Amino acid sequence: MKLTTPKSQAKNTSNSRNIWITGSSSGIGAALAVYWAAEGTTIILSGLEQKQLEPVALQCEQKGAHVEILPFDLTKEDEIIEAASKIQTLVPKIDILVNCGGIGQRSLIIETPDTVSRKIMEIDFWGHATLTTKILPFMVKTGGGTIAVMSSLSGLFGFPQRSMYCAAKHALHGFFETLRLEHHKDGIKVLMICPGRVKTNFSFGALTSTGGTHGQMDKGQENGVSVEYTAAKIDKAIKRNKKQVLIGKKELIMAYLKRFAPWLFYWIALRIDPNA
Repeated sequence: MKLTTPKSQAKNTSNSRNIWITGSSSGIGAALAVYWAAEGTTIILSGLEQKQLEPVALQCEQKGAHVEILPFDLTKEDEIIEAASKIQTLVPKIDILVNCGGIGQRSLIIETPDTVSRKIMEIDFWGHATLTTKILPFMVKTGGGTIAVMSSLSGLFGFPQRSMYCAAKHALHGFFETLRLEHHKDGIKVLMICPGRVKTNFSFGALTSTGGTHGQMDKGQENGVSVEYTAAKIDKAIKRNKKQVLIGKKELIMAYLKRFAPWLFYWIALRIDPNA
């Protein structure tokens, strides 16, 4: 793993904010990095490859932020451990950790082999759970901070062709809500982020039953909210110490129907095109 600058150049002033974002090479993660970039802020960008993170780093630096690039693979525990260790040499504390990396799914349960299912769970749940447990002692020791977790509307209910994706997101809620309760007195805050349709390329990389990628944008995603809007909503939720934030348009009603009128939720869900 390569870093953009040595430790001696990092800005660790008392007024600085230190923000670590996984999955920050594109989409919501990249938008958050640029949104938060400012003079006195240190942004640590993580993703699979340094080359993919460099354009985002440049945008952040142009806004006056100090940027570190820390690539690693969420499916490899040794790289996660190394990243968590490196972070502690770069900043005196982490004010915000955003678990944003992930992968989608577009396949029916009956057609999806275990290898594909396990890969989705490894990235979308275990990667974030492992990363958080490795950096949590440092956050507790240095006075706490906010852990923002990228869930989804699919983390609140099931949906066709998203079985393991939904399972991973549901698991994130259970894990991080427990973490919030266990470490409330340590100053650890947890925000569960549940976007609906956001205009990104996320569906392009979603895994199919063959293990290949979906390779196209879902129809409804083209009309989703912007990543800039999403970043602003996440920032507002963190400032207000929200425990959960739903972001999207009319699709958000499904979360409320599932809770208050489940019969109507199922009636609608059975009539929705999962690729829409």
